[in-house]
Amino acid sequence: MPEIWLNYGANEVVLDIKAENLEQKTEIKGTNLSDSEIDSKLESLDISKPTEIVVLNASDAVRKTLSVLFEKYEKQSIQKPVILADKEILPMLKKYLPEHNVSEFNNLENSNLVFLGEMEFDGLFGFETISTRLLKKFGTELMLSAYEKRKNDQPSPGENVESFKIAQKFSKKFDILGIEIIANSNGICDLAVDHPSSTTSLTKAFGSYAEADIGKHRTMIISTGKESSNHTLGKSLSSLWNCTNALKNDGHAILTAECRHGIGSDAIRHYIDDRLNIDQLKKPSKYIDGMENLLYLTEIQKKFQIGILSILPEFYTKKLNMLSFNGIKKVMDYILKTQGQNQKIKVISDGARTFLR
Repeated sequence: MPEIWLNYGANEVVLDIKAENLEQKTEIKGTNLSDSEIDSKLESLDISKPTEIVVLNASDAVRKTLSVLFEKYEKQSIQKPVILADKEILPMLKKYLPEHNVSEFNNLENSNLVFLGEMEFDGLFGFETISTRLLKKFGTELMLSAYEKRKNDQPSPGENVESFKIAQKFSKKFDILGIEIIANSNGICDLAVDHPSSTTSLTKAFGSYAEADIGKHRTMIISTGKESSNHTLGKSLSSLWNCTNALKNDGHAILTAECRHGIGSDAIRHYIDDRLNIDQLKKPSKYIDGMENLLYLTEIQKKFQIGILSILPEFYTKKLNMLSFNGIKKVMDYILKTQGQNQKIKVISDGARTFLR
């Protein structure tokens, strides 16, 4: 019986699955950079200037980039830069950088800022980049326009969409730099140092590395692949959007996402509290954080059954019409009981960085 380890927050859970129930593993494309190659790509960053690095997500690839960068500072006997991060990832980042002072980031009007983030896919923008993250945090007045320009009421990860151009244009207004990373579960594939509106050029390479044509499947178990992509429900849903193109109608998709920091979406929270209904998502008068993911979830559930292994209260998941599991064995028991002992299961171990067709 093969063992498959799937990320679940800061830990991993083992999926015991019979060989006859397991679909062929999806291969990851893209070669990984060595430390010296990462160092070389960071050469264009002038570390002699006063710098404040804003860490946008605490993934392994981001931490690896920071460690190589810190070595450059040490070799040149330059004081290490100030590290800033959003409030929701501060605890995670402090855990990974125990010897470094990490402060909350809340001011974009600073020319010393260098944003560091790992690129992912996004249902609304096609790709999640430094530019889209800045728009979500500081361009709330433009988010309604970006939402209204969505391709349709289905997620569009990995696609070239109009909403993305709004994010690029927004970031151009600021005198800042970005270190954009593309990675897979084995390491860093590439990175670029430039203005965030320009580092988005990596989307093409990222799409080619992550894309896999695997046909249609009836049942999937999807892990986001890393803690930084499943610390909230709102964040973990992106991994689901990346995989639904390869799911048969009436199929089952089950996320393994701890969601230690809860819902992570104002819109989903409002919906659970009966302060927002589905009709309001179609033509809203104002944008509420995460409303696109709530819309996509309700639309996708017209075709697929969605479940989640998490620590979220069952009251929340029931309200969202999601199957709720509190153990990986119960996920397997449910699948084999409802779909038969011989059901083939596609397991996606790196959902945040995999794009299925």
